[in-house]
Amino acid sequence: MELSDWRGRIDALNLQLLELLNERAKCAQAIAELKKKKMLPIYDPLREQQVFDAVLSRNAGPLSNEAIRRIFECIIAEHRRLEEST
Repeated sequence: MELSDWRGRIDALNLQLLELLNERAKCAQAIAELKKKKMLPIYDPLREQQVFDAVLSRNAGPLSNEAIRRIFECIIAEHRRLEEST
């Protein structure tokens, strides 16, 4: 494949990531509503650790576990902010 082919593939993957991140955000909003009704805190460190453990246990690379953890820390932080504003 040529450079333009690889870039096209990355562009397509970026759009898929965008769609998945927004789908995840909709789930976070629904969870926020349930937490409010049940008077539960938005921040749940145990659940966040479970997410990290689940994704890291399935990581086959080439990204390191540290890189995956940083990415998911950002994703979770942004979705937590969304939950807090819901």
